[in-house]
Amino acid sequence: MNSLMQKGEEESLPVAFVPTPTQQYRQHRKVNKVTKSAGLPIPIPVPFPRLNGHRVLIWKQDPSVTEIGIRKVFMPNLISSGPRNSRITSQGLPPVSANAFGDFIQTPGTDQFDAVHTFSIVQMTLKMVQRALSSTGNPIPWQWNSAVNTEPLQVFAHGLPDTMNAFYSRGQKALKFGDFIKPGSNPPQRIFTCRSLDIVAHETGHAILDGLKPNWITSPNPQAGGLHESFGDLMAIFLTLSQLDQVEAIIAQTKANLHDKTFLADMAEEFGLALGRPNGLRNADNDLKMSEVTNEVHAISQVFTGAIYDILADIFASERNTAKKDDAQVLLEVGQYLLSVVLRAILASPNVNPTYANLAIKMKDIVVADGKPVHYKNAVVNRFTVREIVVPALGVDGSEILSEGFTFADNVEGNFHTCCGCMQLEEYRANHENDEEAKELAKWLKKHASDEKNVKNKGE
Repeated sequence: MNSLMQKGEEESLPVAFVPTPTQQYRQHRKVNKVTKSAGLPIPIPVPFPRLNGHRVLIWKQDPSVTEIGIRKVFMPNLISSGPRNSRITSQGLPPVSANAFGDFIQTPGTDQFDAVHTFSIVQMTLKMVQRALSSTGNPIPWQWNSAVNTEPLQVFAHGLPDTMNAFYSRGQKALKFGDFIKPGSNPPQRIFTCRSLDIVAHETGHAILDGLKPNWITSPNPQAGGLHESFGDLMAIFLTLSQLDQVEAIIAQTKANLHDKTFLADMAEEFGLALGRPNGLRNADNDLKMSEVTNEVHAISQVFTGAIYDILADIFASERNTAKKDDAQVLLEVGQYLLSVVLRAILASPNVNPTYANLAIKMKDIVVADGKPVHYKNAVVNRFTVREIVVPALGVDGSEILSEGFTFADNVEGNFHTCCGCMQLEEYRANHENDEEAKELAKWLKKHASDEKNVKNKGE
């Protein structure tokens, strides 16, 4: 038997030979490789670019939102010790370096964690806006950036000790976040504003909008101030909606009804709870109208934010089709699209003294130009109409025309006294036009120039 097998193997193996890990089968494969593969080109592996990136730990909302908690996130860009990169740099705390795996994983509750978390949220917010405007082909500048100035934004996670606030400063080229003892806490509990995704995204929103529309932040127009504050809150909402795990949590929490109570609509929950407010510092799911608010900028901002939130909820409800697509995927896509609409409307709006109606009209035009279903346009028009931001009418040709709704009198300026620290900074709010000393100086200079002119004329 063995002699017959050896003799047969020298000629060829049977066609129905069953492959087994034997010496005979290995020899069979070698022969086939030489005889049947001869002359065939050897495939060359396609080189893939080396991927840079780091894992970090962040609060997905803030320490009070326990159901989402702390998550690991991959940052797909090169980060240096600090952390820092070409656009953002951490300041005020000891530099944090990557571990042996190249990751910035730090222990929650430490200075190092706060530095990494805050840097990461700023970076994620900036990246989100850059992606939404990628069709423009332009980067998102900080206000001071130019062809010869690419200085980064400085981020101070612990920049305002014992301060119940946070701010963006153009002059300091910085974001600074405060910390404070929770009133009435025993033992004392320190609240760090940098640990709130909402607060960090909000202040980053001020910096981004200042780069896109530099004159808005200095405008005394109440609606310009309201747009700045609303944009900050919207950045927190859209950043949450850009992350699938958070979107899934929202769907489960609300049973896919965005008007149920959810951390998506509540802004800065931990900070709000410290002040005794059950819905955070502000609630995006509100019913405020223009005629119901004063010229206080945070109050005005909630009207515009509430309109955008309702548009989001309306479009999501219209797009839901669980037979074809998961609710979380639909909400993720609707959020990304609505963010792009808001950003494009901002870019198309006036550079000076913008109004809510400016953006509302641009948003309506954009969804129509994008070829979206009619319920997109209806959501925009209906929600801004209910908020008294626009008034719809029919033109002579039967087309829909939107005009500005409720407005403040021309001499009414925005009240910034209870805003976030950003909108209260003297660099934006100082008005020296009515300063008596400045008036006297201007008067003297004018007279001096006139006297010099008279002397010159006489000499001639």
